[in-house]
Amino acid sequence: MKERFSKVLDYFDKLSFAYKTYFLIFIIAGGMVCIVLLSQVSIFTVKEDFDRFFNKRTKSLIKLENIKDTYKVNIQDTLKDFNTENLSYEQGREVISLGKQIIRKNWELYKKEMAFDNDEIITSFIKEFIINKSKNDDNEILKDNIIKNIDTKMIAIESALNSIKNEPDENQLTKLNLQINAISIYLTSLINYDLSIAINEKSDTQKVFNTIIIFSIISIFLVFLFSIVLSIFITNNFKKLHDSLEKNVDEKTKELTLLNNSLEKKISKEVLQNRKKDIIMFQQARFASLGEMLNNIAHQWRQPLGSITMIVQSFQTKMQLGKLTNEFVDEKVNDALLLASNMSNTLDDFKNFFSPDKTKIKFDIQSCIVHTIELSKYLLTKENIKIELLVKDKITINSYYNELSHVFLNIISNSKDALCSNIDKNDRIIKIIVSKHKNNAIINMMDNGGGIPQEIVPKIFEPYYTTKYKSAGTGIGLYMSKQIIEKHINGSIIYKNVMHKIKDNKNYSCSLFTIKIPINDGEINE
Repeated sequence: MKERFSKVLDYFDKLSFAYKTYFLIFIIAGGMVCIVLLSQVSIFTVKEDFDRFFNKRTKSLIKLENIKDTYKVNIQDTLKDFNTENLSYEQGREVISLGKQIIRKNWELYKKEMAFDNDEIITSFIKEFIINKSKNDDNEILKDNIIKNIDTKMIAIESALNSIKNEPDENQLTKLNLQINAISIYLTSLINYDLSIAINEKSDTQKVFNTIIIFSIISIFLVFLFSIVLSIFITNNFKKLHDSLEKNVDEKTKELTLLNNSLEKKISKEVLQNRKKDIIMFQQARFASLGEMLNNIAHQWRQPLGSITMIVQSFQTKMQLGKLTNEFVDEKVNDALLLASNMSNTLDDFKNFFSPDKTKIKFDIQSCIVHTIELSKYLLTKENIKIELLVKDKITINSYYNELSHVFLNIISNSKDALCSNIDKNDRIIKIIVSKHKNNAIINMMDNGGGIPQEIVPKIFEPYYTTKYKSAGTGIGLYMSKQIIEKHINGSIIYKNVMHKIKDNKNYSCSLFTIKIPINDGEINE
């Protein structure tokens, strides 16, 4: 026995901590469930036996007493009244007939209730293992004999009563009294039997209840015993785990101390190397910024330089044709000076593009767009591109004039390239619509150049992304436009392909840039 117990202890000791914990929880939970079930079973058993005792036995005894009283009052006393002539024959017959009905009804109800066994399944199952049924079987035989005798006597009494046609004689009355006294004795025996059965059932119920209480106490004891044993195992496991963790912590502490000592030297070396890398990266960043600025300036100068070239060529053409006049020279010189001024402003704008001390000015959006169109008119005229400007609302904003002009110039330049590639000279048009929505200025810039393929639309605002040849563009125009609108002007710019009747009520595939600028924006995003 000790060896088996030691094997069980060894087995539990080898289990992992998690399994021990699960087992402990299972034992405690299972024990509690068993205790609850046993207590509920005991309560319901007592309640069921009490109800059965009250309904089956007490009510049946009342019916037997009613039968005895009916035999005595309705039949015996009526027969005595016949003998003393206190009742007439007709009155007595009615009383006896009513008594027979009451007796027959109560007797049938009694037998029906006794034939129905209302034991519950759980109650019957428990009693089979706790209570000896042999005595009850003998009593059942005695009860059946008494019921048979009562049935026989009832039939005999009823036949005797039916045989009385006129007033009964002394001999008939004597026989009936004897039979009624006999059936009263049998009914008394049956009542005593039912009382003894009720007492036995009360005793059985008490036995069942006591047995369940004992099992509940034993189950509680076992639950606590298993809980204590498993708690000891788990505590020991904690101690072992704690000891092993302490050893591991000491070892790791020593390793970390050595590692820290070596890391200090490595960190000092890495700091020196990182400083050198920072200096190199700073120089590279300056070069990159300088290259980006040069690219931006080159992109903004490309169109004005083309316009100035056309002005110079126009002098040569007019000279060769002999049509060079002072008015023409003055006009073209003024245009060239305007373009040169714009190129100079471009240098200033991009020089201060990333500096935080830029100042805003108030200006009319319409004048800024007209200024941009003037800068582009030579190349647009050369390519036979018409610009329509529709100003629905006159809007004044406090922002950066030249930067916004550069944005318009970039979009017009892209529209010009698209129109020159895809559209016949007679149908090329750029349409600009200025309107106000809530507290925002909305500028829609549209061309009928066929739009941009949908698969590359998400990439058009990325830096250095272009579908043109390298000689025609660098791919930073729209990128810079988005940076200016969103970071400097605190607005937004979006693109989408649309179908629009831009000319002669004919549908064209169009590119649409929508710029939204806050009208009362007192702050800027740098």
